[in-house]
Amino acid sequence: MIRRHLPFTQSVISALFLLTATAGLAADRVKSVPEQTVDTLEKLSGGPHAGFRANHAKGIVVTGSFTADAAAKTLTKAEHLQGAKVPVTVRFSNATGVPTLPDADPNASPHGIAIRFTAPSGQATDIVSISYDGFPVSTPDDFLALLNAVAASGPDVPSPKPIETFLGSHPAAKAFVTAPKPAPVSYATLPFYGVNAFNFTNAAGKSQYARYRIIPVAGDKRLTDDEAKKAAPDYLIDELKARLAKAPVKFKLIAQLAKDGDAVNDGSIAWGKDHKEVLLGTLTLDTALADSAAVEKKLAFSPLHLVDGIAPSADPVLLARPAAYAFSVGRRAGK
Repeated sequence: MIRRHLPFTQSVISALFLLTATAGLAADRVKSVPEQTVDTLEKLSGGPHAGFRANHAKGIVVTGSFTADAAAKTLTKAEHLQGAKVPVTVRFSNATGVPTLPDADPNASPHGIAIRFTAPSGQATDIVSISYDGFPVSTPDDFLALLNAVAASGPDVPSPKPIETFLGSHPAAKAFVTAPKPAPVSYATLPFYGVNAFNFTNAAGKSQYARYRIIPVAGDKRLTDDEAKKAAPDYLIDELKARLAKAPVKFKLIAQLAKDGDAVNDGSIAWGKDHKEVLLGTLTLDTALADSAAVEKKLAFSPLHLVDGIAPSADPVLLARPAAYAFSVGRRAGK
């Protein structure tokens, strides 16, 4: 179970691990940062939990299709954004490495979404996002400092604890920790945000930085505190299955365009609602997989699993993410 003396810890670390880590071994062969990250996540979640992800362990896999809007062509030549309907596989998830964490537990937020598009050529590409518009830190080094501060802030450590000191000097991390994150009515009523920028290039060779926004057509709807307390442990999974049995679930995939001077390489700085947006298309989900538990153990998403027409920014957090993903997948597979 989660260590309750740090009520925000697992949520923070889970979001960070979903979106960051760095690679490499020191000359003295100390553990790499990805390995330290996984070790810490497992410790905080009471693990390791064999066969599950070190974070975002609990989830559900659904399938459907994506149809690009005509406006997408103005932004990118990416094959899956040229208009043809393409199949998608989507995994919704809760934060933390606890596979039995109740869905309405505050530590389950920010929730995650991972989307795999399969283009007509058979080439696949992924989007990985969370249900919070912003990121606590801007570099892998700051992530490691945050993680170390959390680890050093046990219940018997006097104030100011290391984590309190860290948050006092890192306003984005403090905003992330203290922001209200009410439980959603459904995965289908929860917006998701890509906090890293990508460079989109169209057929004419024009490039534009943008971040993803994945907005539910049903609207952003949350439980009241009273409703959250009464919610069943697996209500998000059960509700989504029941909803899909009645009708498809839809999301709008949007590109939020960077302005001149925006920090395209710093995910800790949100761009705001005044930015121009381009509708990339509509995600239509219609099937909850009966063998979701088996399928999700094999799935491995990566935000740098890209196609021609979409390239990564120089955001150090974005560029470092695959190292942690690879390590986590290997451990999940028992390697």
